[in-house]
Amino acid sequence: MRVLVTGATGFIGGYVISELIKRNIDVVASSTSIEKARQKEWFNKVTFIEHNLTSPHDNLVQYFSNPDVLIHLAWRGLPNYKELFHIEEELMVQYSFLKQLIEEGLTNINITGTCFEYGMQEGCLNEETTIADPANSYSLAKDTLRKFLFLLKDRYRFSIKWYRLFYMYGEGQNEKSILSQLEQALESNDSSFNMSLGEQRRDYSKVEDMAKYLVDCSLQNETEGIINLSSNSPIKIKDLVNKYLTERNKSIYLNLGFYPYPDYEPFAFWGDNSKLKKIIHNYESN
Repeated sequence: MRVLVTGATGFIGGYVISELIKRNIDVVASSTSIEKARQKEWFNKVTFIEHNLTSPHDNLVQYFSNPDVLIHLAWRGLPNYKELFHIEEELMVQYSFLKQLIEEGLTNINITGTCFEYGMQEGCLNEETTIADPANSYSLAKDTLRKFLFLLKDRYRFSIKWYRLFYMYGEGQNEKSILSQLEQALESNDSSFNMSLGEQRRDYSKVEDMAKYLVDCSLQNETEGIINLSSNSPIKIKDLVNKYLTERNKSIYLNLGFYPYPDYEPFAFWGDNSKLKKIIHNYESN
């Protein structure tokens, strides 16, 4: 089996590649920068193909060494969720790239969406019963891409799994994430750490776990459609920060209430992961 991983040098990309290598799976990794890829410990263990989604090729499947499975993580312009770029440019670039792979016969398609597709809805969010209601440009573009691709199933035979990723943490995460900023404050020996009141609740998982779940789901074809990649265990942001400090045996004064709550996400939301758990159970039983 050969798996193509796009967005290979992104946060979760390296963890997905490492998980595939651990399972002795042939990996074709792709991103826009071979220089960045060369810095990764997995570089010499995969076939790396530098590629920009805007660059046309007559036969993409052949260009990517005829993979059996696609795990598509690539998306430009993050973390600027509100920029119209996502709708006006990235959406159709993504659609053209993925449609061509499907037209050329790639049948196992796996794409990462976002929990932001649920919009400002609160509580436990379920793939089947909670209707998407995106509230920013990024999530609207993602959800629209999903709808475009699902319509292609009327014309082409392929399996598609659309993963709504909830929050992840781990080494290599975006420098603007709260734990990255906290780590920077600790390294700088700051006397305090500015944050919101921290009462908002989020669904966090270790990026290593998310990568494993993503690979488990991608290598099976019994269940497809929308899949929450989540823990179903919400935690207050201030508790997450305190947990991180305890695990690191560090301390810093938390300046709660310095920042307002973000306006692009609801106050308390988490993902129902019952579908995910069923997939993983079935996969591990086979």
